Amino acid sequence: MQVLDNLERTMAKFSRQNPSLRYLELLGYYKTMHVDGAAAQGIPPEQTFDGRSLPQHAARIRNIINVLGSKTILDYGSGKGKQYESLLIETPDGEKFPNIKAFWNVDSIECFDPAYVPYAQLPKGTFDGVVTTDVLEHCPKEDISWIVDEIFGFATEFVYANVACYPAKKTLPNGENAHCTLEPPNWWEEIFRSRIKRSPGLRYFAAYDVIKKSKNGEKTLATITGSGKWNE
Repeated sequence: MQVLDNLERTMAKFSRQNPSLRYLELLGYYKTMHVDGAAAQGIPPEQTFDGRSLPQHAARIRNIINVLGSKTILDYGSGKGKQYESLLIETPDGEKFPNIKAFWNVDSIECFDPAYVPYAQLPKGTFDGVVTTDVLEHCPKEDISWIVDEIFGFATEFVYANVACYPAKKTLPNGENAHCTLEPPNWWEEIFRSRIKRSPGLRYFAAYDVIKKSKNGEKTLATITGSGKWNE
């Protein structure tokens, strides 16, 4: 409960209209990287935050959409949105789809990313589902509460949140690691469970990327799933 108490205090202090100075600092870095690329890693701008983290979650999200019948989706923190361009997807039973929109069988997908000018305008209204992949760990801890509140506020049926719980390969222009909020899955679960109580009927599904050590000491990336909770 200490996590929630601290975050609730900061939530009263910071908001979309009044984010922390740290949030504004990081936002400036991400705007620069969208234009200049990740210089330290030699990644050109067109490949920097291009949306490549979402496709690996597309099948899980599709399962949720199929069950709920969702038709409108918001990608919160979408990057450049290239994940929704032509991308041949083939299912295990041989079905083929030309892009994720067709794969999900939805009417619309809207992208939002405050650091990328074409998608920087805050969305209006609500959406059946909100997906956010590889986003929250890039946000300052003091702003997490209002950001999560904003994400959940856009959704009427479900939220799919993927969070990386390990350091990023990318560094910011000032040399810092791009993942500034590194916390274990249970830390995030406490936040999501608290927020869902204010949205009866809304579901959230969380997927946490963690580093695990094998018996021989090798590190492997694993995704912990099946953490969906909702208040009925």
